[in-house]
Amino acid sequence: MSETAAPTIVAYLKPVCGWSNSVRAVLQKHGLVYEDRDIINDRSNYSEMVRKSGQPLSPCVEINGVMLADVAGNEVEEYLVEQGLAKAEVAAV
Repeated sequence: MSETAAPTIVAYLKPVCGWSNSVRAVLQKHGLVYEDRDIINDRSNYSEMVRKSGQPLSPCVEINGVMLADVAGNEVEEYLVEQGLAKAEVAAV
């Protein structure tokens, strides 16, 4: 990671979902701390995700105020590398 402060990450995820698990795996792989908001068992999290992302599909990940809507883990990883929040050599697996 860069020398800047750690990013603020809120992930709107389903508890059991391949797409959601791919997002978790990427964030964990890079050692990033994130808030995992369950959109199935807590409908207020789902409502917040829809309001912030403008659409109903998940996973959605908010990184430093930027919402990545309906994304897979590899898309989150690409964004993190582009923003200097993760190292490219770690991403190239």
